[in-house]
Amino acid sequence: MKSFNYYAPTEIIFGCGRVKEIGSIAARYGKKALLVTVPEFPAVKELYAKVKESLKNSGLEVVHFDGVIPNPTTDVVTEGANMAKAAGVDVVIGLGGGSSMDTAKAIAVEATHPGTAWDYNCHTPGPTSATLPIIAIGTTAGTGSQCTQCAVITKTSEKDKSAIWHRNIFPKVAIVDPEVTVTMPRSVTAQTGFDAFCHNFEAYLSVNTNPLVELMAIDAIKIIKEYLPRAMENPNDIEARSKMAWADTLGGLTNANAGVTLPHGLGMQVGGHAPHVAHGQALAAIYPQFTRYTYAWAVEKFATVGRILNPALNELSDEEAAKESCVAIDDFLKKIDLWIGFKDLNVSKEELRQIANRGQVLGDYLNNPRVATIEEMYEILINCYERNE
Repeated sequence: MKSFNYYAPTEIIFGCGRVKEIGSIAARYGKKALLVTVPEFPAVKELYAKVKESLKNSGLEVVHFDGVIPNPTTDVVTEGANMAKAAGVDVVIGLGGGSSMDTAKAIAVEATHPGTAWDYNCHTPGPTSATLPIIAIGTTAGTGSQCTQCAVITKTSEKDKSAIWHRNIFPKVAIVDPEVTVTMPRSVTAQTGFDAFCHNFEAYLSVNTNPLVELMAIDAIKIIKEYLPRAMENPNDIEARSKMAWADTLGGLTNANAGVTLPHGLGMQVGGHAPHVAHGQALAAIYPQFTRYTYAWAVEKFATVGRILNPALNELSDEEAAKESCVAIDDFLKKIDLWIGFKDLNVSKEELRQIANRGQVLGDYLNNPRVATIEEMYEILINCYERNE
């Protein structure tokens, strides 16, 4: 066996109804909390009130920053950090999907460091231990951000979507409460659920993978195959929601230790150039060409995943099963209503050229079993422009 490291310092509080414990958990870290969310809307009104009540009952003062947007920007982070500094908060709580949790992490950095959070992204030495303690409460099941050292942010002026990637932004605690995910719309359930699939599949494929990551990733992929369609069909299926919350958490743990590969690096640049496109949508658009580009470089692993998605592939050789795994993943995308191309997402061919040109800004592509050139990235993207039935 090869040598490897595994590091996952986040305390995971998992189970239905456990969001009510936020007050006693946050009280370990101080007396004043910054709650970071998207603006309130009917589906989250009760949850926001429950979290605030728990915090106040535990003696914490709550400052609420509700300015989070999808594909969060440096301007949004600065607005939240200014609020944190003005209030003198002790702990930052990200409540929501990946955007809210990533924004909370970036605020925790900017509130305690010179300059902006962008100055501590993955191309720098990163933030120091002065970073405020972070607690993450996910309301979606896909990003895994509640237990990663990653915060994705966009510098709008440069159409550059990058990330802080540093162990000092691992959340101290992640509360994973499947009950808070039941209000997710069907489309968001699909998009975030496919993101969880991608985190696990890409960590499994990554050149930096290890036996523990592989074990967790395969378990998560089996769960997602069975329970994502169920969660889409019946939002109140608490077993399906619980299983997807667990697969999401596994995706964070695998991503944190093995990284992701080519689709994520390209998908991040899609978000920088076309912020109206959700991350899961970008991944769904890229995957049919990514799988065909890569499978011959990781035959055994593609065959394994293909056989999970389509047990009929057990009758084939590894080489045949690996090739057919691409079709199995296509069929799964169709099943979860994500058989889409960039044309469907209003991303132009000119933008795809720009996205490809920035495809090596992030190092994810180097984790792929087959390392792509800029021109190969462009070919993948342009072949994903229009999706045939």
